[in-house]
Amino acid sequence: MSSPGPSAAPSPGGSAPYGRPLSLSCAEPAASGALCSTATLAALAVAGGLALPAAALAGGAVERVARSGELVLVGPADAPPLLSGGSQGQPQGYAVLLGERIAAELARAVGRPVRLRLVMEPDLAATAARVTAGTADLACGIPFSWEADMTADFSMPIGVSGLRLLAPAGRFDGNPAALTGRPIGVVRSTLAETELEGMQPEARLVPFANLSEALDALEANRVEGVIGDTKVLAALARARGLKDLALVPDEPFESYGVACLLPENDSAFRNLVDLAIARLLQGYVDGRPEDVAAVDRWLAPGTGPGAAHEQVDEIFQGLLLGREAIRPLPAADGDQQPEPGS
Repeated sequence: MSSPGPSAAPSPGGSAPYGRPLSLSCAEPAASGALCSTATLAALAVAGGLALPAAALAGGAVERVARSGELVLVGPADAPPLLSGGSQGQPQGYAVLLGERIAAELARAVGRPVRLRLVMEPDLAATAARVTAGTADLACGIPFSWEADMTADFSMPIGVSGLRLLAPAGRFDGNPAALTGRPIGVVRSTLAETELEGMQPEARLVPFANLSEALDALEANRVEGVIGDTKVLAALARARGLKDLALVPDEPFESYGVACLLPENDSAFRNLVDLAIARLLQGYVDGRPEDVAAVDRWLAPGTGPGAAHEQVDEIFQGLLLGREAIRPLPAADGDQQPEPGS
C-alpha cells in the first residue's frame, strides 16, 4: 500500500519550519559506508528542525524505518471503522489513514520515501505482542491500560470510544445484574474482559480472539450478547446487515480514549507519531477540507455537516487541549517534499 504525498510541513508554532524538506537523504551512503547511519539520521533530524539526539535514534523505529523505507502497522482485518478489507480486499479504515499520515511524517524526517505496510493479525492479544517484540512498528485504536503500558508506550489519543453490550433488542437493558449466569462474549485480554469481570463476576464470560468471532457466536446463539467497543460493534453489525440487535446501555459502561500502541522507550518515534496525529486532528478542527473528508469517511460516514461530525470535532478539540496548536507556514522556495509512498 502506498500513502499519498505529504503536504507542506507546517511549524508546530515556533518560527522554524518544523519538518522542512531535508538537505540530506538516507539514500546517500554515510561516511562509514552504512546506509542511514545513526550519525546521518541525527544530521537529518537537525536539518529538519527536529533536534533529535543521536542516542534517541539509535536502534529505534525511526532508524529502522529510515533503513527499510517501510512503516509496519498491525491490526485485525475485520474491525471497522479502524481496519477492514475494502471491495478489492485492500485494507482500509481510520487506522490506515493514521498510518499513512505517520508514514508521511517519517518521510519528512528521514528524507526518503516511506511506504506503509499492513500486517493483519486476527488475535488482538497477539497484535500487542508484535509491537512489543519489534515485528511491527505500531497498532492504532488501542485503549490505554496500565498493564500494556508496562511493556509498550502509547501515542497521544486518536479518538474516544466506550464499552457497550450488543444483543438482540429487548433482551437486556444495560443493567449488569441481568448478566448473572448469562454467556457473554468478550475479546480476551482486553478492557471489555476486565470490565465484565469487575461489574458482573457472576456472568459466564466467553472469550474470543476478536469481535468478529464473538459476533459469529452471537448469530449462532452460542452467547447471549457481546461486550466490546461501541464503534466497532456498531460497524460490524451494520456491515453484516444485523437489524434486530441493540447496543445498551445508552451511556457506555466505560468511556476511554484510544491511541496507537508503540515500542517501549522510543521517544524519537513517539514524537513523530504524535506530531502526525496532532496535524490530522488540528486540520479537522480547523476545517481543512482534505482532513475533514478523510476523517468523516470513517468516524462520521455519510453525514456531512451534522451531529456526528460535530461530535467528532468536539472530541478532537478536547484531545488537542494539552497540545500546542499547529499553524502551517509556507514552504521555503525550492523545497521539495519526499514522497512517502512507493
